[in-house]
Amino acid sequence: MIQALQIGGGLIVAMALLQLVLGVGAKTSALFRERRLDARRLQRFNDLADLALRTAETDRLKSGSTWAGKRKFRIVEKRVENKCSDICSFYLQPHDGGELPPFLPGQFLTFELPIADQPTPVIRCYSLSDSPGRLNRYRVTIKRLPPPPGADAKVPGGLSSTYFHSSLKEGDVVDVLAPRGGFVLDLQSDRPVVLIGGGVGLTPVLSMLKALDDSGSPREVRFFHAARSSDDIVLVDEIREIASRKSNVHYKVLFSAPTGHCVEGRDYDLSGFLTVDVLKEYLPSSNYEFYVCGPPPMMASLTEQLRDWGVPESDIHFEAFGPASVRTVQKPRVSEGAAAGVEVEFARSGKRLHWEEEDGTLLDLAEKHGVRIASGCRAGNCGTCATALRDGDVTYVTRPASSPAHGSVLMCVACPRGNVILDA
Repeated sequence: MIQALQIGGGLIVAMALLQLVLGVGAKTSALFRERRLDARRLQRFNDLADLALRTAETDRLKSGSTWAGKRKFRIVEKRVENKCSDICSFYLQPHDGGELPPFLPGQFLTFELPIADQPTPVIRCYSLSDSPGRLNRYRVTIKRLPPPPGADAKVPGGLSSTYFHSSLKEGDVVDVLAPRGGFVLDLQSDRPVVLIGGGVGLTPVLSMLKALDDSGSPREVRFFHAARSSDDIVLVDEIREIASRKSNVHYKVLFSAPTGHCVEGRDYDLSGFLTVDVLKEYLPSSNYEFYVCGPPPMMASLTEQLRDWGVPESDIHFEAFGPASVRTVQKPRVSEGAAAGVEVEFARSGKRLHWEEEDGTLLDLAEKHGVRIASGCRAGNCGTCATALRDGDVTYVTRPASSPAHGSVLMCVACPRGNVILDA
């Protein structure tokens, strides 16, 4: 335990707690040797020591060295993860050979991709899918998105995901921004937790599970993994390995469309879609912290059902990438706090536009009228679209993962409260 406590200031915190509970100095070892510490005080010590560990680990991750702007990373391994070959993991190491800073479980990396035929680099965010404690390389796991349903055969699939799968190979170098994001596991909490991953949305909650495993946390963990079938489920062996040796980790797999070669009881536990009714079969109550990441329709349905079950908003955490995730899950009414019929001036572009609620966010308005603004997650997470606000005020359709710098706004989730002037 003492070795584990030597994380940043964790040892100092733990020793202070030890003195608080057991008394100071030389009496400590004598008390242990003579076994005069009763069960209640011993339990209290263990609880405080666990708190010290969690606090120290959180502080270590938050205060870890990072980098400003872009940093070049080399792809050291590219691994196909599923039978359909449309999900790959990319393992990254710093091209400069420098240190790899830690991250909080659930955070993502932002990539700047020089995709051919695109006028500017494409910005995209992908969740880190491995343990925050593994600091020799990062891992992101990416699904190649197909064309929209019913689209013409000539319509391409996902721009950035296709680039990763088809253009990038081992040895290639990519530009990466430091880990960020507000969808993170509370490492200081000791409450039971439910981790829910749908499809490739599994990645951030898998990182959370690995963080709990690495820390030796005794928290009750219920992990629900939803996929279509064994053809597209990923990283399942990593979760099963943890669940097999941790009595506090309980794992269930659901297939919404199991194929003929999927065997119930071996490949999956339940068929159908994941709903709160399924959760109720395995959870004794709703008194859990819920972390959800998956396709927007799944998150929209589950988060709404959790609210109906009486789960407080503060206990429902979800990841959102893209406008569909934000608007479907949060269901914001843009008019709340926003004024109708206002003027938005893009000062550098020389455009003065009329904004109405149906125009959506300031980023939507800019793109509709040819004002070029870099963007990434489109959900208030990555900060790529931060733009200086020269005059006026805005409201946010969803709370950003982190507050932008003073005087700047996140265009992808901002709407004007009145007339505004933007430096764009």
